[in-house]
Order: sequence, then C-alpha cells, then structure tokens
Amino acid sequence: MRLMLLGPPGVGKGTQAKLLAEVYGVPHISTGDLLRQEVREGTELGRRAKEYMDRGALVPDDLILAMFESRLDREDTRPGFIADGFPRTIPQAEAFDQMLARRGLKLDAVVTVEAPVEELVRRSAGRRVCRHCGASFNVHYQPPKVEGVCDVCGGPLDRRDDDREETVRRRQEVYRAETAPLIAHYEKQGLVRRVDGSQPVEAVLAAIKRAIAR
Repeated sequence: MRLMLLGPPGVGKGTQAKLLAEVYGVPHISTGDLLRQEVREGTELGRRAKEYMDRGALVPDDLILAMFESRLDREDTRPGFIADGFPRTIPQAEAFDQMLARRGLKLDAVVTVEAPVEELVRRSAGRRVCRHCGASFNVHYQPPKVEGVCDVCGGPLDRRDDDREETVRRRQEVYRAETAPLIAHYEKQGLVRRVDGSQPVEAVLAAIKRAIAR
C-alpha cells in the first residue's frame, strides 16, 4: 500500500498517517522527520541540508527527493509507505512520480483530508503543548485533566504563536493556494480520494480505509 496524505494544517493528517501506518504495516514517511533524522545522523544529505537550514533557507527539492529515495531503499518500505508532507508543488510531484516510475512503483491513492476553515481555526486555537515534554492537548477535544497542566509530566501547557487565529487563517490560505494545483495533478491520474476530516479520529480513519478500498 503506497499512499500520499494531503491536508491543511490542523486537520489531523499526522495522526491519521500514523494510524494508517499501523493498519497497513508500512512506515509513515514525514519529510520533516526525514530531515531531522538525516541531520542528527550526520549523513552527507543531512550535512548538505543543514547548510540551508542554518541560513534559514528552504532545503532544495533535489535534496528532499534524495532523502525520500534513500528512505525507500530500506527493507521496511517494501510493502509500501504513507507519504506525509511531500510533494508540495507540481515540480516536486513530477519529480516524485518519475522517481517512483524508475523503481517500478506507483501510488495506490492520494488521500486529501478536508475540513471547513472555521473548524480548523477552532482546533488550532484550542491546542496546548507542554513546555517540557511536548505532549499535545486540545481544550475543546482532548483537554488535560487539570487546566494548564500536562497529564504526562506535570509541566505547564502553552499555546504556540502559530496557533493564534490570524496565523492559522493565513496558513490555511497558503495551503489551499499551494495545494490546489497538486490535487488537480493527481486527479488527472485518478488517484485522489477526498475524506471529511471534521469527524472524530476513528470515523476519519474508517472513511479513509473505505475510500482506499474503492
């Protein structure tokens, strides 16, 4: 099973990617995680990427693609993968398609998890993150047992600057502008499956599984 998961910030895409990885027994490949791992391990790709990151510049497409291709060389990707966070643009998608074709592989589906902007604003505005251990809660959907206190380590919970309403709305606009062409690209290939992400986590997972099975 080879899936690509798309979705706006706050829709729960990362959560669904992890759950799908367990369901189908394939790795969840997040480009953010890949970058951090390559840098942490001091690989050649990681050192090259770090030069850009240290300057505050975007890591070039060819480096991201090389990291993804290197990840596909590992044995655990033989049954498939859940791609999360890449590609983001049409040039990236075209390069990704070519990379898979060289390996004799193809995507089974591109799942886009969607929700109304107001719902996503509410979710993001309600998110609280532990200052010490990084555990995440939501005052609307998954509140801590004690307000402002982490259930895991007892540390203080904060709201991140990028969870403030004006920032969330701006990120939604950017996502939709950047991703619309990407969705159209994969719609031409008959791969896109749209799922309502405003449902509870379990319902979204079930909907994704049904969409994939179609």
